[in-house]
Amino acid sequence: MYLVYADAEGNVYDHPELLGLGRSGDMITEILEDELIPLPEGATLVSLPDTRPIGWNEDAGRMEPLEGYAAVGALLPQGFTRLLLPGYVKTDKEKKFPLFGYTAVVWKEGGFFVAADATDDPEPWNPRNCDVDVLERQVKRITEQYPDNRLYAHLSNCALGYECLTASNTFLNRLEGAVPVSYSCNAGCFGCISEQPDDSGFPAPQTRMNFKPTVDEIAEIMLEHLKTPESIISFGQGCEGEPSTQAALIIPAIKRVREATKLGYININTNAGLTDHIRGIVDAGLNLMRVSTISAIDAHYNAYYKPRAYTLANVEKSLRYATDRGVYTSINYLIFPGVTDREEEIEAMLGFVRRTGLRLIQMRNLNIDPESYLALIPPPQGEIYGMKQMLDIYRSELPDVVIGSYTHVPPGLVNAPANPS
Repeated sequence: MYLVYADAEGNVYDHPELLGLGRSGDMITEILEDELIPLPEGATLVSLPDTRPIGWNEDAGRMEPLEGYAAVGALLPQGFTRLLLPGYVKTDKEKKFPLFGYTAVVWKEGGFFVAADATDDPEPWNPRNCDVDVLERQVKRITEQYPDNRLYAHLSNCALGYECLTASNTFLNRLEGAVPVSYSCNAGCFGCISEQPDDSGFPAPQTRMNFKPTVDEIAEIMLEHLKTPESIISFGQGCEGEPSTQAALIIPAIKRVREATKLGYININTNAGLTDHIRGIVDAGLNLMRVSTISAIDAHYNAYYKPRAYTLANVEKSLRYATDRGVYTSINYLIFPGVTDREEEIEAMLGFVRRTGLRLIQMRNLNIDPESYLALIPPPQGEIYGMKQMLDIYRSELPDVVIGSYTHVPPGLVNAPANPS
C-alpha cells in the first residue's frame, strides 16, 4: 500500500517506494490491511493545503516526509465511516483546513484504497442517483406551484447551489426531505457549517437561513413530501440553527399535517437541549428523532457544542422522553479517529445509549481541522482502541442497536402506524 500525494497543481501520484501511513489523533500510524476498502463510488480525492505527506521507508525502517508535495485525503460519501486520517504534518501550523472529513488513502493493487468501514448501504445517498436535469425541472415546477413559499426558494439554492442531497430530496419527493425552520441556535458549535465567528478561522461552507417561516409554509412542504409510507420529512438541517427553538411553529405544523395524512415519518435533527420544547414536539406526533452529539462526557461535549442554558443531562432527558413515547430515537455521532475510540469515550457512550434506550447510532465523520479540534477537547485518559475495534465493541455490546450512518425508516416500522404514540 503506497503513499498517495499531490503536486501544487492538484495532480495526484502514488509513490513507488514509500508506504502510505494514517493518523489517529496526533499520532501517525501504520495502516492495517483489514482497515482498507476500495475507494467507494462517490468519494472525492482532495489535497490537504499547507501539508507535507509522511510515508514509511521500509528499507530504512523509518517515517519520511515527502518534500515539495501535499498530502492527499479522501472525502467519503454517506454510508462509510472513516477509520484513520491521512498521514501528514502541517508546513504552516497557523493555517486551518476547510471543514471536511479527511480520510487516509493509499495506492494498492492498481487502485485507490481508503481506511474506512462500510457502516450503511451507500446506494440511496449516492450522488449519481440525483439527476441534475430532473432536479432542475422539479425545482422549477415546485417553486412555480408554491411561488409565495420562501422555504422552497431557500431550499432551491441548497439543492442547486450547494448540491445538498437532503434539499434535493425535498424536490424529488424521495427519501429524507428537508424542511428548515430556525435561524437561531442555543449552541455555539466549534465546527458549525452554517455560522462561524469572524475570528474562528473556519469559513462556513453554507449560508444559514435568515427568516422565520410560517406554519403554512412549513406544512406545505411537509404535505408535498409525505406521500408514501416510507417518506421522511426532517426539521434540522445544516443551513439552519436548532429547530426546537421554533417549537411554536413545529407543533402546529405537525398537528395540521397529521390531520391531513398519516403517511410517512416526521423526523427532527436536534441537539435536544430544550427538553420542554422537545416534549411538546414529541407529543404533537413526532416519529423519528436524531440527536447530534460528539461525546457522552460533559467536558468534551461542552468544549465542542458550547451549549447555552442547557446541559448534556437535558439531552439525555429529551432522548429518554422520546424513546418512552414510541419515537424511534438515534444519535448523529460525530466521530474522529484517535478521540471517539478512546477507552473513556466508549465507556461513557455505552452507558448513555443504555440509559436513553436509543435504537440507532449514526456514525458521522466529523468535518473539522484536526489540530484545532484536538487542542479544544480534554486529553486522552485511557487506551486508544482504534476505530475498527470501537465499531466491533458497539456491535457486540449493543446487539439491539443498529450501527449505521444516516436516517432511514427502520425495517420493523415500515408498515407501522405513522404515529405510534
